[in-house]
Amino acid sequence: METRNRSNRSRPLITQIQNNTTLWIGHLQTDPTDHFAGQTFRCPSSGELDNIQVFSAAVQNPGQLTLSLHSFDPQNRSWGPLLASATVEVEKVDKERWIRFDLPPMPLQQDEMYGFRIYANNTMIALGEAAAGNQTPFNGEEWHADSIDQTGHYYRYFSLAYKIEMCG
Repeated sequence: METRNRSNRSRPLITQIQNNTTLWIGHLQTDPTDHFAGQTFRCPSSGELDNIQVFSAAVQNPGQLTLSLHSFDPQNRSWGPLLASATVEVEKVDKERWIRFDLPPMPLQQDEMYGFRIYANNTMIALGEAAAGNQTPFNGEEWHADSIDQTGHYYRYFSLAYKIEMCG
């Protein structure tokens, strides 16, 4: 098996840290509907992916979060096959922190569209997001869906608070 050396340092690829509202994902114990979130983005340069981070505004119930990375077709608004995924445990103390999903090294190509989706397993968490109003839209679109409507909806003037970092 070939072993790849990862640089101890990663460099930012996309940093969207504006955070003026929240989006809850997961489900309340009294509501069986699961709520999901995601973000599409155009890759500004080619390189090897290291991690994706999202901002946790609050954690109602501790549990697992799973992030899946996909190619994304913006014309048809369709998610491509799974490229990578990671799962992390969140606790109540993780409020107001960046949650880091370390992903296996994989190449991302400049100007290609990608997207990540986040699923909460037995947890309820508020993710930081930004609303732009009538300002210039963000890089990509925020996605909301639930277990009843898994196709979901896309929002050009909303964005999760997220960071994507490359190796080296």
